This record gives sequence, structure tokens and C-alpha cells, in this order.
Amino acid sequence: MSSVASKSIHGIIWSAIERFSLQGTHFVIGVVLARLLSPSDFGMVGMLSIFLSVSQTFIDCGFSNALVRQKDVSRADFGTAFLVNFSISMIAFLVLFVIAPFVAQFYNMPELKNVMRTISITLVINALFTVHKVRLTRNVDFKTQSKASFSSSVISGILGIVLAYEGFGVWSLVYQTICNSVLNLFLLTLLLRWFPALVFNKSSFKCLFGFGSKIFVASIISAIYSNLYNIVIGKQFAANSLGYFTRADSFAKLPSQNVAGVLSRVTYPILSQLQDDEERLNVIYIRYLQVSCFVVFPLMMALIALAKPLILLLIGDKWIPSVLLLQILCVGLMFDPVCNINLNLLYVKGRSDLVLKLEVIKKIIAVVILVASLPLGLVGLCVGRALYGIVAMLLNMTYTRRFIGLSAWKQIKLILPALILSLIMAAVAHSMTLFNIGNGFQLVLGGGLGLFVYAGLAFCLKMDSMVQLFDAAKLFIRKK
Repeated sequence: MSSVASKSIHGIIWSAIERFSLQGTHFVIGVVLARLLSPSDFGMVGMLSIFLSVSQTFIDCGFSNALVRQKDVSRADFGTAFLVNFSISMIAFLVLFVIAPFVAQFYNMPELKNVMRTISITLVINALFTVHKVRLTRNVDFKTQSKASFSSSVISGILGIVLAYEGFGVWSLVYQTICNSVLNLFLLTLLLRWFPALVFNKSSFKCLFGFGSKIFVASIISAIYSNLYNIVIGKQFAANSLGYFTRADSFAKLPSQNVAGVLSRVTYPILSQLQDDEERLNVIYIRYLQVSCFVVFPLMMALIALAKPLILLLIGDKWIPSVLLLQILCVGLMFDPVCNINLNLLYVKGRSDLVLKLEVIKKIIAVVILVASLPLGLVGLCVGRALYGIVAMLLNMTYTRRFIGLSAWKQIKLILPALILSLIMAAVAHSMTLFNIGNGFQLVLGGGLGLFVYAGLAFCLKMDSMVQLFDAAKLFIRKK
């Protein structure tokens, strides 16, 4: 097996361990907190997500992508990125501190002022270890990241649960978030035994900003849109409605965006190393595309099929309005890995201008869909968001055609077998919910039988993605 394949497999597996152990921990902790806290507590934090997300994007300035893509990175490059990130984080914190009363007034929730001022400190803390994570990503070292993030998540999660049990309400979520950031900073610095030099270099800044600036603008647009629903729902509906939406959204994102995140973090540095080898780049791109869909599609279809017993079993009857929202959101989010891999190809080719152009076009369409679906209520908004997910995938596929010679339709044909098998699997899994056997048994039997059918059909059809996954597992076990 080639060194690229070996590095890809090792990176993907450790990135998956890091990502899913982290998100799995967040999921379990979130389930416990959802039983201890009210939907309005989650809704209140959800109202602030756009401010934190956009601020975080400003802080990064696209430098992380630029550092990962750059073939040779100097001490001055890391130092310049660190100083810029930290300086902007301080400015962002002060801005959020000042506007907090106005945000609380906008949502007509006075208590939001102190919550926003306190949780904003995480922006400064996160800026202190952003470059550490970039350095590890360049080396495809997700094992070290896994140790830090998992430990931070567990300890901060326990703190959040204890505080929620003691009646701290929304503040249990705030202190949990701050604790997680502090622990990540401490552990990454300890494990990496490295800290960027406090050096600012004009040449480094121009080089990093030259590539990263367009990605930065595209990321800002994406971050605003990603959180626009929280603003609209928080303003137009009650806080508990936003709580239902954020819970459904977090459940739907667990498999889709985490698999997308795993592949994105691994494929970007590896594809960047192959940016001048067109043939190998295309082969590996197609492989990543098929494997990601082979994994994500059945997971998302299983969520759709078993949404009701899952919600009832894990977080209880008070969250039942989240069931339909979860099922709808899954339809659009299942294509996230496809979108991310297509965008990575544009990054690798150095076409950040196309990334920005594509982002502007997509978000214009997205806002039109949002405005059109608003009169249809909360369910209508979710349908619109799912529709946008499909539109975004098709547009991304269209823009990468010139680099890989594959039209959107040809790419769809590559992932169609996994989609068809997933639909069959979902039908089998959902059939278990028709029996009055309890939520737990419906989940276990539905999920187990669905997985058996999906894997069995893939094996009988000798799908390449299954073979590649088996080979990857064997190689990882031998290395261990």
C-alpha cells in the first residue's frame, strides 16, 4: 500500500477517534443536560451562537487553511498567525462585551447580557491554541488532538452536569464551555511541548492573507448563514422553539458533520501534498467521495427512521416536537461530506477566489429559501434548510468539474448505490417502530437489523467502499 494511502488511513482513523469520541461525549453529556435543563436554557445559548461563530471566523482570518496548504511553513509564519489571531480575539471579546446589552434587548431577555459577556472569554482562550491544532493537522497527527479534546470534553461535561443538577440553569452550559477551552489550551500545550514564537513578519502576513482572505470572507458568509436560523427562530418564535430546533440540529449534525469534519481535516493536507499530481489527485478524490457517502448515508437514514424512539428514550417527552425537525434536517445534512470534499479540492488548487464566488451564490439562494419558508413556520424553515443542503451539493459539484473532469451527474452516479442501499436499510429499520416493543428495543432491533441488511447488500454487491474500509481496518490493526 502506498505511503499516501497509509497516511490517509491512519489519519482518518485517528481523526475519527478524536472527532467521534469528542462528539460522542458531547452527545451523552447533552442528553443528560437536556433532562436537567429546559429547552429555553439551550435556546438562550443558541441565540448567541452567531456572535461566537462569526467572531471565531474573524479571529482565524483564513490563516489556518493557508498554513495547512502551504508546503513549507516557517517559524515566522506560525508566529505571525498566532499574534494576529490573539490580537483579533481581544478585539472581538471587547466588541461582544460592549454590544451584549443591545443583544439582550433585541431578544427581550435581560439575563442574556451577562451570559454573553461571560461566554465570550472563550474566544480569547481558543485563540491561544488555534496554531497548535494547525501544526498537528499539517502533520496529520490527530492522535494528540484526540487525547486533549476527549479529556477536556469529559471533565468539562462532568462540571456542566454537576452545575445543572445544582440548579445553575443556563450558567451550567456557560461554565462548561469555558472549562473546555481552558483544558484544551493546557493539554495541547503540555502534549505538544511547543508554543509559537512571538514574531510578526510582514512577508508571512502578506502570504497567508493573500490566500486566506478569500476563504475568510467565504467563511464569514457561511458562519452568518449557519446561525441565521437561530436568530430568526429566536426572534420570531419562543425560546423553547429555538431549543427544539437546536436539539434536533445537534442530533442531525452528529454523524454528518463529524464524518465530513474527519474527512475534511485529513483530505486537505494530504490532497495538498498531491496538488501537482493530477492523476493521483483525481483517484484519491473519488475514493474519499465514495467512502464518505458509504458511511454517512446509512447513518443519516437510520436517524430519520428511528428519530422518534431515539428522542423519547434519550431526552424524554418534553422534546417530542424535535422529532419531525430532526428527520427533515437529516435530509439536507447528509450531503455535507460531499460539499466539504468538493470545497477541499478548490482549496488544494489554490482557487480561493472560486470558493468565495461559490459561497456568495449559494448564500443568496439560501436567503431566498429562508425568506420564502418563514411563513410556513418552524417545520417550513427546516424544509427550506434541507432543500438548500441539496442545492449546495449540486453547485459545489458543478464548480469542481473543471479540475477532476467529473460533472455533477457523474459524481451523483458514484454515490447513488450507497443512497439506494441506505433507503432500503431505513425502510427495514423503521419497520421495527411499528411494533409496540418499547423505545429501547425499537432502536436496538431497528438499528441492528438495518445495519445487517445494509452491510449484507454491500457485501453481495462487492462495493469498493466496503473493501476499502476493511483494508483500512486491517492496516490500522497491523500498525497498532
